Amino acid sequence: MTQKEVRIHNKTDKPDNILMKENEIFDKCSEIQDELPSFMNGFFAYLKGSILPMSRLAYLRDIRFFCQYLINETDLTEAKATKDIKLAEFDKIQGSDVNLFLDYCRRYKVETEKTIHIYENDKRSLSRKKSSISVLFKYLYREEKIHKNITDSFHPIKVPKPGEREIKALQDDEVMKMLDAVSTGDHLTPKERTFWEKTKHRDKAILILFLTYGLRLSELQQLNISSFNFSRGEFKIYRKRGKESMMPLNKSVEKALDAYLSLERASEDRLEPEHKDALFLSLQGKRMTERQIRELVKKYTAIALETSRSGGYSPHKLRATAATSLIGRGNSIYDVQALLDHENVTTTQLYAAHKMNVKRDLIKSFEWEDEFDE
Repeated sequence: MTQKEVRIHNKTDKPDNILMKENEIFDKCSEIQDELPSFMNGFFAYLKGSILPMSRLAYLRDIRFFCQYLINETDLTEAKATKDIKLAEFDKIQGSDVNLFLDYCRRYKVETEKTIHIYENDKRSLSRKKSSISVLFKYLYREEKIHKNITDSFHPIKVPKPGEREIKALQDDEVMKMLDAVSTGDHLTPKERTFWEKTKHRDKAILILFLTYGLRLSELQQLNISSFNFSRGEFKIYRKRGKESMMPLNKSVEKALDAYLSLERASEDRLEPEHKDALFLSLQGKRMTERQIRELVKKYTAIALETSRSGGYSPHKLRATAATSLIGRGNSIYDVQALLDHENVTTTQLYAAHKMNVKRDLIKSFEWEDEFDE
């Protein structure tokens, strides 16, 4: 069957690519819903009106996995397909059954013809799965589809508090090392340098945008040429929760973007219609994917950290770098909160509490051999 072309008839002020992205998430949710039992239809409508699209997709994936677990790993259902699980079977599920499922999720394997895939979930992932299942069972109980609320008997999952996690960010000297690598091509392999010759201005513009504004990966990937108003010195980004933000341009960002746009980016007449407005293009003339941008960031941060390419940082670590650098230069926590779009200021305060060199300085001033020599 030939796949139909999707055409956006846009009556909003959002760019087509943003609407297309939202539509992709909607379609993925619909595909999963079609695989699940019909007695959950009201729950699907509840999710649509209650949580963000990406969170909704995550919940649906967790619930589908739970249903697959019921079929493949238990005798709690006679169904052969997730869609055929009966409400009466769901009504018999106990809290202890869900606890066994969560324990199963800690580490499980999936065998294919040639490969055994081993999956391992940390406490944060387990907690989200528990939350997804809890919301479903609470809804079914509230709507009187099942006879008891079993969620009170779910085992607690203790996740690390935000302040207990080590914040990973580049230090100022590492940022300079990274920018030097993207400017000169130093420390790249011969193969990497071949690509760098064609993309160095693009790569530098991407890194500068991440470092200056602490953008999320999705926010940068969705940027368009039309997002920028250079005469007014600003550009628009589309945040989570459907928010729009205007961001001011500074000289280093303008310089990096100008070099990319004037020296490297393919002209519009060589691009397919759907990619003409995309800011960052691959060598194939298409909007860069999130994966391509992630690999680019890992490569240059690995050079900065003097580690293997697999040991490089994700774009989210550059968001942390922007936060710690801005706060370290004396900027207000509340101003940084607004720039990074943190919903709660306590998230921003974590970066304020993070002192880049505090451990290193503490240990440097506490040398046992110096004491012994004296």
